[in-house]
Amino acid sequence: MGLGRVYRNYFKNNMFMRILLIFTIIAILTIVILSYLMFSSLSQSIVEKELNNQKAAMENVSRYLDQRYQSVENIARDMYRNEMLFSNISFLMEHPYSQYVQHRMDQFYNETNNNSTDPLQYFQQVMDENGDIRNIMLYSSEQQYLSVFKPNKQYKQLTTDMTHSYIPDVMAMDYKGITAPNYWIRKAADQWAPELYAIRVPINNRQLKNAGQFLVYLDSGGITDALTSYKDSFKGDIAVLSADGKVLYDSEGKYYGKTYPYMDVTDSLYDGGNTRPAEVSSRMYINKLTSADNGYVVIGAVPKKDVEASYSGIRKTIITISGICILFAIFFPAFFVINFANRTNRIIRITRKVKNGDLSARIDNPGEDELGQISRSFNDMLDELNLYIERVYKAEIKQKQTELVALQARINPHFLYNTLEVIRMRAISQGAKDVGEMIYSLSVLFKSLVKQKKIYTLKDELEACRLYLELFRIRYKEKFSYTIDSDPELQGKSVMRLSLQPLIENYIVHGIQTDRDDNHLDIRVREEDDMLVAVITDNGKGITPERLAEIHEELGKPEESGEMFGLRSVHSRLQFLYGPAYGVEIDSRQGVGTVVTVRYPNREGTDAEDV
Repeated sequence: MGLGRVYRNYFKNNMFMRILLIFTIIAILTIVILSYLMFSSLSQSIVEKELNNQKAAMENVSRYLDQRYQSVENIARDMYRNEMLFSNISFLMEHPYSQYVQHRMDQFYNETNNNSTDPLQYFQQVMDENGDIRNIMLYSSEQQYLSVFKPNKQYKQLTTDMTHSYIPDVMAMDYKGITAPNYWIRKAADQWAPELYAIRVPINNRQLKNAGQFLVYLDSGGITDALTSYKDSFKGDIAVLSADGKVLYDSEGKYYGKTYPYMDVTDSLYDGGNTRPAEVSSRMYINKLTSADNGYVVIGAVPKKDVEASYSGIRKTIITISGICILFAIFFPAFFVINFANRTNRIIRITRKVKNGDLSARIDNPGEDELGQISRSFNDMLDELNLYIERVYKAEIKQKQTELVALQARINPHFLYNTLEVIRMRAISQGAKDVGEMIYSLSVLFKSLVKQKKIYTLKDELEACRLYLELFRIRYKEKFSYTIDSDPELQGKSVMRLSLQPLIENYIVHGIQTDRDDNHLDIRVREEDDMLVAVITDNGKGITPERLAEIHEELGKPEESGEMFGLRSVHSRLQFLYGPAYGVEIDSRQGVGTVVTVRYPNREGTDAEDV
């Protein structure tokens, strides 16, 4: 089957498939777009939440470093407050250690308070109180002595000569705040631990001139302790960089002693926590927090895949729900559309059967919706059509029978007319004028019955009745009379041929009483709503109640059965032609008379010939 044929059969010529396809496309696009927007909103919210959590951890790191810097400044400030301690520190910075020992022994006997003024003991106490301090160093700018204090009261003094060491040059640089430990100072202090950062505070003498530097090495592990409360709430890596880009702290421990890989990206970020994917790889989210006062930068870097893992469950849930919604949006309407299409196709098949002549076919569609109403209306139409066909078919049969009778009666009609005319003239010549009148009336009546007319009106039917009644008026002389009353405007109405004459004949045959002198028959025609009503009233013998009931029952039977051929013939033909609302009604009282009512449709005399 070619694509063109598939397109014609299932899309071009199938309205329901087009509706289903369009609805499916709209539903899928709507669900996909809504799902994408929902996922985009939720994922962005989760990304912002994760980055905000990381930023909060970075701010805590920044607070911790600022506190440590403030602590070192407080230590230096405490040295200034204790004059004896500061005097000893200044002496230690400017003299060899042996002279400092002699100086201390001279002071030992003069101390009057319990507070220690020994720099070694003081700095040991400071390191004991601050577990993250690894080294405290004093540098004399004038004498170029470097005093190194270590835990457990370890101390050494180094002489640094500008001609033999880089330390004086390093100390002369205006480093401010928190920095990375200098290589030459590390070497002099024999301190090679990678997880260190340095805080340097200048020392001034009593004349407020710079006397040297107060340098503290701190363990970066204290920063990890500051992140303990955030370890479950943020993802990625937090690093602290010096102003020159050296790694002071790395939460993952990967970049100590190395160049931070995202340094170029962080340099392009504004201060204050701007967040965006790293441009170098498009796989990272970067947070930057700069401390202008203390000269360090806190960097937060989290891989996008780690953040995506946070909403991967949401992605799967949205995809699953979207898939279910798409299936529901396809199959649920498809069920109704296919059912609707099947019902429609069933109607189409039945209409084709009816088109091919099968009028017994019916649509089995019990629904109460529009298709159900169409089906019931179509079935009702077929029922009415079958009834109409049956009525017209039988009427045509009756018409053929009548035409056959008329055809037989028309065999050489002039011969019959001439014969009747010879008999009439003979009767008149013999003095029997009444017989001549009767023969004349019979001849005219016979001619009117045999004559074929395209349109048969009430006037024609009443004239036939008059001729027939005139025969019996002549016969019974003064014992019988009749009246015919009809509005002249009704004379042109179309009526069925021989619809009144057989009823009049029933009165002549069964109702007239020859022993009475007042036999009378009255025919009146009137309009009643949309009907033409003819009422035949006589004062004859009447009908017994039992017989009247039998007549009513017989009128409901097919014409071919039972008796009363004329009465039932008129009734059945009227109903066949015009419907059940028309026909003959009879009422009678024994000894009083009979009333026969005939109902026609109120039509002008332009209809085709009736039976």
